[in-house]
Amino acid sequence: MQSPAFVALLLSLPARHSTVRMRVWRSLKGTGCGVLRDGVYVLPSQAGQAAVLRELEAEVKAAGGFAMTAGMTFGTAELERVRKLFDRAEAYGALVGEIGRVRAGLRRLGEGKAGTAIERLRRSLADITAVDFFPGEASVQAKAALSALEAEAREAFAGGEPQASRTRVRKLDPAKYRGRTWATRKSPWVDRLACGWLIRRFIDRDAKFAWIERPRDCPKRAIGFDFDGATFTHAGHRVTFEVLLESFGLAQDVALASIGAAVHFLDVGGISVPDAKGLETLLTGIREKTRTDDEMLREAGKIFDLLYAAYVRR
Repeated sequence: MQSPAFVALLLSLPARHSTVRMRVWRSLKGTGCGVLRDGVYVLPSQAGQAAVLRELEAEVKAAGGFAMTAGMTFGTAELERVRKLFDRAEAYGALVGEIGRVRAGLRRLGEGKAGTAIERLRRSLADITAVDFFPGEASVQAKAALSALEAEAREAFAGGEPQASRTRVRKLDPAKYRGRTWATRKSPWVDRLACGWLIRRFIDRDAKFAWIERPRDCPKRAIGFDFDGATFTHAGHRVTFEVLLESFGLAQDVALASIGAAVHFLDVGGISVPDAKGLETLLTGIREKTRTDDEMLREAGKIFDLLYAAYVRR
């Protein structure tokens, strides 16, 4: 027997239950359900949100109202009409418009605000996608528009992003790199923040950091990292964090290697890592809340400490 294509919630609440009515309405809106008619709400049976309808059935009954969930199937003509209830083209269109506005003012926003705006757009896209049960061309266009914005932002704010060198990574003695000043480009982001944490946690506990505008501003006796010509920078397929791991014999630490995979994905792309987006979101929040590069590194270090502890336990 064929399973019902949709789950429907039929409900009716007494007018006096305004609080329950509002709570139910908000829950229904959050599921992205279609309104077949007044008091009849439908979702594709395969949607994860379908379970919410059954929870609301129990809540309405407990409040003294009428509620019932039932499976529903539709003929070809009716099915087309029902699917239109879930058309997200308008929402995608509004998002594409917002992406266009951010893109037009990208350089005026600056790197920090642009990063925050892009993260907000990613969340908006994810929210729409979560309730887009029949994705179509509008979904493709919105994802393409966001990808184009992300690419343009990377190009606009590269700010001296290092080119991968062909230098062979050599094993080094950590004792020769202690009590030093380490220099990198100012306004640090994922790779540089991760490197700063790694240096202070595993290589040079007394490290001091110099945040420079251009590579030529690097102090003479400082150890440079993550810029062209630096002692430690991108090499081959490795980002600077991974180069430091290899250079100081830390690459066999599985927890550090896991952090390295997330840093690599966020810095240069490649294979997606489950925790990467969460790490990026937390670092974005830190960037918005801190005022100096030293403060940002200190707060980011707390995140990397927690991530490292979680990976060690895993």
